Amino acid sequence: MIKVLLLADTHLGFDMPSRPRVEKRRRGPDFFANTRRALEPALHGQVDLVVHGGDLLYRSKVPAGLVAQALEPLLEVADVGVPVVLVPGNHERSALPYPLLVSHTDLHVFDRPRTVELEVNGTQLAVAGFPCERENIRDLFARRVKECGDFGARAHIRLLCLHQTVEGARVKGYTFRSGADIIRGRDIPSGFAAVLCGHIHRSQVLTADLAGERLAAPVLYPGSIERTSLAERDEPKGHMILELEADAESGGRLERWDFRELPARPMIALTIDATDLGSETLERNIRDDLDRQPVDAVVHLRIEGRLTPATSEVIRAANLRRMHPPTMTVALRVAGTGRAFRRNGA
Repeated sequence: MIKVLLLADTHLGFDMPSRPRVEKRRRGPDFFANTRRALEPALHGQVDLVVHGGDLLYRSKVPAGLVAQALEPLLEVADVGVPVVLVPGNHERSALPYPLLVSHTDLHVFDRPRTVELEVNGTQLAVAGFPCERENIRDLFARRVKECGDFGARAHIRLLCLHQTVEGARVKGYTFRSGADIIRGRDIPSGFAAVLCGHIHRSQVLTADLAGERLAAPVLYPGSIERTSLAERDEPKGHMILELEADAESGGRLERWDFRELPARPMIALTIDATDLGSETLERNIRDDLDRQPVDAVVHLRIEGRLTPATSEVIRAANLRRMHPPTMTVALRVAGTGRAFRRNGA
């Protein structure tokens, strides 16, 4: 039995400016902290392989220092002898910047379609994958899989690693069904114990296509390690531990998977109608609403209605920061019928 730790969509560097203009609690350290928490089983010798399903970084153009900082937790895992494979995602534009920083015998990046062959505790593993295909994966999928090679003909366990959307994947209120950026379920190839995916931020396991036909291999999404948008506010965040049984003929079997939740900060949506409110009343309403939230919440505050010059002063970022504890993060959006306002953070 081989154990694999699967995480994805860490988006490291999000809300972590190198030269912040104001002092406030930012979300960047949350993403780094949960990434390290997710990797603890690997550092303690509890898994045999780590797969990062892509979107290590929050964007492609970042300084070398951030890339080194983002790779550090993965390199620590590789340093203790646990192999790590990484799929460049769409946020990296399918290629990690500063590739020379990824120089470790136990850290393998799918910079092109290929198969990484590993031996773990006497078991032969073949891990195939390719960088995120950002255009027409529906038509290109079979070709990209073929370009990975022979998938390790002698391997006891074979895995396919992607950063793509497979039909049937779900996000809040929506199921992905068809389109150039969606892989058909019937195109999932046989010969693999499992398909390990990033890109979809909700944790889920797909075992059948939209017609109810069983997939040739289960598709597992661990989801993101932190909440990145308001649509994810009710979703648990975490990573997965997989147990795989070796079988050279079939490519192995997924015997068990376990979703392990991480302590993502609560995310709250608040809406206040400022129509006909004076500045003191508006400020009191905002304070009262914020006081009722967890002290470490990430709050999306939406102000609606017409604002006067006086009430506009109330919602300036500097004033908002005085209304909530420093442990809270507040993002403001103003949607009024009067003058237009830009999005602010507080």
